Amino acid sequence: MSNSSSIRHFLLLALADTRQLQILQFCLLLGISLAALLGNGLIISTIACSQHLHTTMFFFLLNLALSDLGSICTTVPKAMHNSLWDTRDISYTGCATQVFLLIFFMGAEYFLLTIMCYDRYVSICKPLHYGTLLGSRACAHMAAATWATAFLNALLHTANIFSLPLCHGNALGQFFCEIPAILKLSCSHSKLRELGPLLFSIFVTIGCFVFIVFSYVQIFRAVLRIPSEQGQHKAFSTCLPHLAVLSLFLSTGTFAHLKPPSMSSPSLDVALSVLYSVVPPALNPLIYSLRNQELKAAVWRLMTGWFQEH
Repeated sequence: MSNSSSIRHFLLLALADTRQLQILQFCLLLGISLAALLGNGLIISTIACSQHLHTTMFFFLLNLALSDLGSICTTVPKAMHNSLWDTRDISYTGCATQVFLLIFFMGAEYFLLTIMCYDRYVSICKPLHYGTLLGSRACAHMAAATWATAFLNALLHTANIFSLPLCHGNALGQFFCEIPAILKLSCSHSKLRELGPLLFSIFVTIGCFVFIVFSYVQIFRAVLRIPSEQGQHKAFSTCLPHLAVLSLFLSTGTFAHLKPPSMSSPSLDVALSVLYSVVPPALNPLIYSLRNQELKAAVWRLMTGWFQEH
């Protein structure tokens, strides 16, 4: 029997058991992380440097790119380090930091996607009130509320989970620190203490989901009333990137945490964790840049201008 006060480090799951596979794993994670850093970095720098992109939609897209960068930088570097140096250790403090940052950035991403849905709703359903409802001050307040709520949610979960007594060793069945893996180490009677923060998260998550569904029902009704087919296509095209990113984020995260116990296995759990924590930050910039001609043109101008200067 051990408790949390006696644990100085945790053991993460080794994704590969041979040196060749560990090097391959390192290279794959390096490629994914570089793609995420490049894509999100380009979006952030392009929006920041292009005056004509200083609009509501691109302001929230910049925030989304920041949350994607934070999310992938929370889990991947440690996994790459462990693969390269053939180790599994992560310190107690490092694990707590990883849990906090992952919940913080993924919560911020979900809230930002909810606000971006509201942006599309106002743009299509209430275009005459767009400047009033989504002015610069309102956008700043919504972004601040998003990051503050994500911070509070992460703080509640992290403080609670690391105050639980851990009675089942220190080996985590995951390649990064996350709450379900740590809960498996805690004493059975202590798991009820996670109920309060969990209910708070469920309440906020379901509230955001209901709002998103309601907004898109109104959006689709408004689009179908547009008389021209070209107008309908243009309206739908502004929603497709958001819907694609939202679907990827929700489907992978939901299935990873709510799948039936009968389907649970170490390899499937790891695969799903990669899908919801590593893949979306790398794919989101591609999804948005492919569907947004204005953003693609701005990125191209930024890159060509940089190459000409150097």
